[in-house]
Amino acid sequence: MFSHIMVGSSDIPRSKTFYDALFAVLGGRPAVPDEKGRLIYALNGGRFLVKRPIDGKPATHANGGTIGFLMASPEQARAWHDAGVANGGVSIEDPPGDRGTGPGRVYLAYLRDPEGNKLCGLYRYPAG
Repeated sequence: MFSHIMVGSSDIPRSKTFYDALFAVLGGRPAVPDEKGRLIYALNGGRFLVKRPIDGKPATHANGGTIGFLMASPEQARAWHDAGVANGGVSIEDPPGDRGTGPGRVYLAYLRDPEGNKLCGLYRYPAG
């Protein structure tokens, strides 16, 4: 559905600490900045990038935007959330936990990264 997701950062080292911790929980490797200073994370065929805004202005987050990361279990979602909070993120909305019932039941964990981007760790329970 998409080729990549990119968020802006005014502080690449701070973002690297935060996202390295999140991707470690998912089994990913730490980013190595490329020649343009971008952080590139690759996992399960997807790409997530962090970079300074090209226009030179401060990075801002999208109002109403959310970036969702698929989790393998509720426990992984909780560990992902906790790693984010321990590395400069802020827990937002309801505490991590189950939402919904029946086939629409999910486990959600919401964070804001150090730049204010809204992130969600989501696990979908099997139907049945």
